[in-house]
Amino acid sequence: NQVLEMFDHAYSNYMEHAYPADELMPLTCRGRVRGQEPSRGDVDDALGKFSLTLIDTLDTLVVLNKTKEFEEAVKKVIKDVNLDNDIVVSVFETNIRVLGGLLGGHSVAIMLKEKGEYMQWYNGELLHMAKELGYKLLPAFNTTSGLPYPRVNLKFGVRHPEARTGTETDTCTACAGTLILEFAALSRFTGTSIFEEYARKALDFIWEKRQRSSNLVGVTINIHTGDWVRKDSGVGAGIDSYYEYLLKAYVLLGDDSFLERFNTHYDAIMRYISQPPLLLDVHIHKPMLNARTWMDSLLAFFPGLQVLKGDIRPAIETHEMLYQVIKKHNFLPEAFTTDFRVHWAQHPLRPEFAESTYFLYKATGDPYYLEVGKTLIENLNKYARVPCGFAAMKDVRTGSHEDRMDSFFLAEMFKYLYLLFADKEDMIFDIEDYIFTTEAHLLPLWLSTTNQTISRKNTTTEYTELDDSNFDWTCPNTQILFPNDPMFAQSIREPLKNVVDKSCPRGISRAEESLGSGPKPPLRARDFMASNPEHLEILKKMGVSLIHLKDGRVQLVQHAVQAASSLDAEDGLRFMQEMIELSSQQQKEQQLPPRAVQIVSHPFFGRVVLTAGPAQFGMDLSKHKEGTRGFVATIKPYNGCSEITNPEAVKGKIALMQRGQCMFAEKARNIQKAGAIGGIVIDDNEGSSSDTAPLFQMAGDGKNTDDITIPMLFLFNKEGNIILDAIREYEAVEVLLSDKAKDRATIFKGKMIPNYIIDSNLEMENMDQKLPENDSHKQNSEEATAESQDVGAVSEEPEKGGESSDVADSGSLSPADADSASVSISNQDSCVPGTDEAGAPEPACTSGDNQPQEQKTETESNSKVNWDNKVQPMESILADWNEDIEAFEMMEKDEL
Repeated sequence: NQVLEMFDHAYSNYMEHAYPADELMPLTCRGRVRGQEPSRGDVDDALGKFSLTLIDTLDTLVVLNKTKEFEEAVKKVIKDVNLDNDIVVSVFETNIRVLGGLLGGHSVAIMLKEKGEYMQWYNGELLHMAKELGYKLLPAFNTTSGLPYPRVNLKFGVRHPEARTGTETDTCTACAGTLILEFAALSRFTGTSIFEEYARKALDFIWEKRQRSSNLVGVTINIHTGDWVRKDSGVGAGIDSYYEYLLKAYVLLGDDSFLERFNTHYDAIMRYISQPPLLLDVHIHKPMLNARTWMDSLLAFFPGLQVLKGDIRPAIETHEMLYQVIKKHNFLPEAFTTDFRVHWAQHPLRPEFAESTYFLYKATGDPYYLEVGKTLIENLNKYARVPCGFAAMKDVRTGSHEDRMDSFFLAEMFKYLYLLFADKEDMIFDIEDYIFTTEAHLLPLWLSTTNQTISRKNTTTEYTELDDSNFDWTCPNTQILFPNDPMFAQSIREPLKNVVDKSCPRGISRAEESLGSGPKPPLRARDFMASNPEHLEILKKMGVSLIHLKDGRVQLVQHAVQAASSLDAEDGLRFMQEMIELSSQQQKEQQLPPRAVQIVSHPFFGRVVLTAGPAQFGMDLSKHKEGTRGFVATIKPYNGCSEITNPEAVKGKIALMQRGQCMFAEKARNIQKAGAIGGIVIDDNEGSSSDTAPLFQMAGDGKNTDDITIPMLFLFNKEGNIILDAIREYEAVEVLLSDKAKDRATIFKGKMIPNYIIDSNLEMENMDQKLPENDSHKQNSEEATAESQDVGAVSEEPEKGGESSDVADSGSLSPADADSASVSISNQDSCVPGTDEAGAPEPACTSGDNQPQEQKTETESNSKVNWDNKVQPMESILADWNEDIEAFEMMEKDEL
């Protein structure tokens, strides 16, 4: 019932405030229309002006037993949706969301019509639209390889002069390998074989291009040559649904070759990528070498796929690890490190973890997974629910929101949560008659015997000889596979209960295993001490030498050929990577974290949270856990650069002012003198937003600022306008300035809470937790760098009129087969002095933890100031480290 209420809240707000737009913007209560809102880069490729959210939600309505609403929605889609727009969209996103949505809608429409009560008028209109869309996607396949272009123009195709697309050379493996379910279903529903043929050809090509010795595939492939552009491999972003569709294509289409391929890949995944409970990316040519030390949230689907495969133990282990991360951060961050710190702090309400929870409950019957689902529901209501829907989390550490509610939230999240709690009698049809696509759309299993237009010739064995003993050729029988013992799953979970709070468990290293010397973990960068002779000896064995530089720093250089063995060389490379990330992380920890502005008055009641930049002066909100709360007031003059002329309006309130024309500290002194209890500076650059700009940190004026005692925060223009709009509509607007968004139970403690915002799950608990830092890790880091005389720390002279800036160093390393690798320097976090209209400097510091792509240009230009002073030139950054940097940038593109 609670899931139904939440769905109604999200769906009705989309229909009321956004339809026919593609998505709802839940903070500003309006639709997101492509071209009318600031571009978000590749994220917007999902939007095609075809009422995306409604189409994506069609079959969810039927699963949730909302047949009348479904009938109305189908009529709206048929009447209103235009698929012939002059707009460039992602082939992958359009396939899984729109083509899949139309096919899922058609599947349940014909089922309802057959039952005889609803949809009696329906005559395959959704299928006709799906076929029209299928033909619009086909031009993308016009390549010699058969791999599709990543984007297509709905009206003009790919190579047409007006198409504005067709110049791309690369696509992700998931983008090209996640077509077979929808395209084959379209072929089998319509009898038109071309769609299934094209999807199969793309899958065949990827299989042929797999790395033959490891049987792994990379993240990005050249669509013309088939060369791997990114050679790292995992089960998360960029590859995830390729594996999913191989197994599900076997289930839906009954073709053994798909199962052979899946089992071959799965064997490689469990051999190289799975390091229970972790799933870590590796290099396809060097699969024993980890490609990075963090994981992305999209891999949360994998335990659910393992359930379908019938491999329950690792599914339980990985799921439990992910649940521990959620309990620590409330949501699964977009990326998190192997010691479970936040790597990227966003969470766009992704459904993959709920999906795996549902499948594990189906597999084990363990009520523990119902408790997990209850936690997900409570967290969504407590932290993501806003008056106009549910808002994505911009930062799981502060609880701040992004003006975004993706279509997959309605298509998948509520479907899986409802099915998790639903009994058989709550369903109007048998869900077991359908298979879920990656977007959770329903395709009927009877398609396997309908219109089999494709030859079932086994093409797999043309490429490789397979050992049949590796494979179980049957779908799992749940009655035999999963014991009825309720302790079964618990016994697997128990050892992982505290894995997030402790350092990550590690098994015997390969070298030690071969020597039989027992488990002895390798030297970790965070434990390294330059004064420890034993550590220096281990470094020497790994081919790493230590050089003391004249400026007091220490430089590490690895010569792989000097290592005692190839395994020691790999450990040395891993140590170098860890040292680089550690050096970068230390610099990030010196940055002030983002703060939160929470609107607590009617009708928001704490549901709207805005990301704010901190100040290097005034009250430190991290040391005042209750924060500063008060009504807001606009000051005169609005820039706050002279004596405030309306002190009576400002006294006892939080002052709103515009950026520019004087120093931030001067503004703070003026409003403090007028009696304000806090201040919010709003950016004067029209359209600026924390969605796209690096976090802004307000610096002092170079003088002593101890006299400033009130808190000061900075909001970009878009976030500031949310408060200004609220003032225009509701006049009295009360906000809470804090280091982290507060749970509503804490905000309204001892006060009347309006009934309609009291959820049954609202706990009266204080959510004031520290930002997630691994204290023991931090201590070790500081100890290590103290002993090693601060690996790679440099400073630069301030520019005229600006503040001095600390430049973080991270390094580069060579591939294992190169002669040497050295710690070099890249300008990851820097304070960039900027100048406002009057020429007064307002230094800005970028955020350490979340670096949007837009920051890259600023960083590169700033780095020219001190690049010549660095120990190694930029050219020394070699292949493997470049791949990690590329991976970082690729993940910023959100949903590969």
